[in-house]
Amino acid sequence: MSTAVDGGAIPRGGGREAIAAAAREVFHERGYHGASIRDIAGRAGLSLSALYYWHPSKQDLLAALIEEHTLEYFRRCDEALADIPLTDSTARLAALVRATVVYRVEQQVESNISAREWRNLEAGQGERLEGLRTKASTIWADIVDEGVRLGTFRCPHPADARRAAQAACNAIAQWYRPDGTLSAEDLVERYTLIVMRIVDAEPA
Repeated sequence: MSTAVDGGAIPRGGGREAIAAAAREVFHERGYHGASIRDIAGRAGLSLSALYYWHPSKQDLLAALIEEHTLEYFRRCDEALADIPLTDSTARLAALVRATVVYRVEQQVESNISAREWRNLEAGQGERLEGLRTKASTIWADIVDEGVRLGTFRCPHPADARRAAQAACNAIAQWYRPDGTLSAEDLVERYTLIVMRIVDAEPA
């Protein structure tokens, strides 16, 4: 069943999902400035009026995608950390590395759109979503800082260590090739070792 809005047929339950999928593809292929609302609507198999029913502008659509992707990353991090004691900094950091690496591999397109197109958010949207960036850094910082406080991590500059570890894991989305020789598990193993060296974790 569909509902006509300004002459456009909007599939019930499918419009938003179809638009999001099409926008991911078009933004990935052409970049934000190279994409048009007409391109996205066509890829989704919808009329322009149907697309505008869900998103009033291309800017709103970009912000919605970035927000959705980032919240999904947070959900995965929360799930990975849920049962690990706050005092087990090594296990918590390893779980966070795993959640981040797997997300960057499985959601490579989404990760690259968020990283590359954030600069194209207009002031209002950028300010609204800035808290997401802060939270992403805070998840890492809280674990590293607690590990330093407990003596588990011996890095002399925790903030720099956090930035290096987080950036290394996030950058996987930029170069990873699904048809390459490295699996997600290979990367988890490698980057866990790399991150533990960055924070100078106490030997087990």
